[in-house]
Amino acid sequence: MSRLLVNGVHLGVEVREPAGVSKGVLVMLHGFTGSAAGWGEHLTVFADAGLRVIALDMLGHGESDAPADAQRYSIEHCCEDIVTVLRMLDVRPAEAILLGYSMGGRIALYTAFSGFFRALVLESASAGIEDPVERIQRRASDEALAARIEREGVEAFVDYWERIPLFASQQALPAEVRARLRAQRLRNRAEGLANSLRGVGTGVQPALNEKLPALQLPVLLLVGALDSKFTAIARHMMQLLPQAQLQIISGAGHTVHLEQSALFQQHVIAFCMQYCFSRTRR
Repeated sequence: MSRLLVNGVHLGVEVREPAGVSKGVLVMLHGFTGSAAGWGEHLTVFADAGLRVIALDMLGHGESDAPADAQRYSIEHCCEDIVTVLRMLDVRPAEAILLGYSMGGRIALYTAFSGFFRALVLESASAGIEDPVERIQRRASDEALAARIEREGVEAFVDYWERIPLFASQQALPAEVRARLRAQRLRNRAEGLANSLRGVGTGVQPALNEKLPALQLPVLLLVGALDSKFTAIARHMMQLLPQAQLQIISGAGHTVHLEQSALFQQHVIAFCMQYCFSRTRR
């Protein structure tokens, strides 16, 4: 992993090059408490499929900086940072496919409106909260959780986070997989996680539902069948996006890439091969 100086902060960036000629570029954004390293074997599998894989540590996570200013974590700054990193790595506009999971999916969706990307993969993601009152309530909830992280520390927060209903299906994962996931979460810092919630949590994210009909990109929506909340969200987004396809994965909850890793890889690779850069370049 490299740490690149990007717009005044250092971001952790993992790059995996394909063995042969690149068939395209896949950019991967993790979820809250995650990191680029948390993608595990997926980075190698996608590179072996011929993709140049670029996975970022979002601000406050992994090897990236954790600034004290929560505004630096905003979704607008995330978008600018992602595009800047890709330009630094010689990725051209309309060359890369952007993939985001959960928090990373929200960031990816917003960033897709930049016009820099060729296609989009959203795993267990939303377009934000449409109801202004509900958005204010979520912002207050995120602030309370951020304060709790700062007050109690990362380990106590991870104990709580692992038990929320959203991740109940992860209990079916092998013990070694759950242990790796926990260890990766524990490597984060309290200040980084707290300010990530304040800067780019769902409560402060702009609602993008009304903009979805204008997103003229191919979009793959991936969601676990056991995750009823995000399955409903994905179905709604499917109706609004002009070029979307939806895959509901049996036997998976919110974390499809962990709970049904082979199916996750299968669908992502098939989508990337359909829309990758080298196949359509003239």
